[in-house]
Amino acid sequence: QLQLGESGGGLVQAGDSLRLSCAARGRLFGTYSVGWVRQSLGKEREFVSAMTWTNGNTYYADSVKGRFTISRDNDQNTVSLQMNNLKTEDTAVYYCVADAGWQRLTDPNEYDYWGQGTQVTVSS
Repeated sequence: QLQLGESGGGLVQAGDSLRLSCAARGRLFGTYSVGWVRQSLGKEREFVSAMTWTNGNTYYADSVKGRFTISRDNDQNTVSLQMNNLKTEDTAVYYCVADAGWQRLTDPNEYDYWGQGTQVTVSS
């Protein structure tokens, strides 16, 4: 069992950077794949990024590739998402997610553990 809690959201301007953090509570955090999923108003949940626990492979949605970077610190039980060159279309609630597996991580429905979400708003 894991409990996840995000922080770091806020209001920024297009082109700015923001770093989201997620603190995990629970045992064996290092054996969970982790990721970020976002949801904009009126839209379905959208995969953003993930990192497997098995080999540290990372995955990104095409819309954020080259701008966002996921990282994790298994000693501190944290996951981070560095977001650079933010665009207005990045505006959403961002959720930290985790799963005991390492497959189908680009499917938001795959994740068993979710944080409460943090709002990111990018103004033009």
